[in-house]
Amino acid sequence: MDSNQKRKNESSKKPKVQVEDLHKSFNGKQVLKGVSFEVYSGETLAIIGPSGCGKSTILKLLCGLLQPDKGKVEMATDNIGLVFQGSALLNSLTVRQNLSLALRGHKLKRNEETKKIEEKLNLVGLKEQIDSYPSQLSGGQQKRTSFARAIVYDPEIILYDEPTTGLDPVMSTIIEDYMIELESKLHAASIVVTHQLSTWTRTADRAVLLHDGKIVWQGVPQEAMNSSDPFIKQFAHASREGPMEIG
Repeated sequence: MDSNQKRKNESSKKPKVQVEDLHKSFNGKQVLKGVSFEVYSGETLAIIGPSGCGKSTILKLLCGLLQPDKGKVEMATDNIGLVFQGSALLNSLTVRQNLSLALRGHKLKRNEETKKIEEKLNLVGLKEQIDSYPSQLSGGQQKRTSFARAIVYDPEIILYDEPTTGLDPVMSTIIEDYMIELESKLHAASIVVTHQLSTWTRTADRAVLLHDGKIVWQGVPQEAMNSSDPFIKQFAHASREGPMEIG
């Protein structure tokens, strides 16, 4: 199903994530200047743009780590999974124990918890490493463990913070494949903050480009490379020529 058809099918439903007229300043500097977007179940939105444009600030506002100066953030559920830029695993705990932490508060029976943990580790190909410590895993395995932890309770919303940063091209492709598979299996509403071209063009149904605290372009990622819009043209082709001052 293409993105336009998906949007038509979702148009009569309430979005899982609704952001309206978001403003945020730090020390008198305005970082966000009226950002609005929505994300529906089964849809992945990429938030892209140059460094310092406000992408990470939006993610922190969505997580509740920051409060907006103006505007509102509405999350339809508190069942949210977060994939950190780093793996953010506790080195003193095994893979099983790291995932078990994410299930605290859900009051599952021991066999139910084990079933969920094994199911998600199997999904990312790490069931055999269930009793390993993070130090015994490769960087790619640690990243996949963080994926399993984020989705261990079948979240309705998944937030990805630069999920392929620092990974080689092959491992980036593997992680992107997992993101695509998760959208299909969980039907969650997903938001990915990323700089990497392959990540937002392969995994997202829609993308919004931020510059100077505002959305300056939004559309289907596959159309970005051939777009005549000067903002996305500059960003997608990594060009120094264009309306965005980079640096």
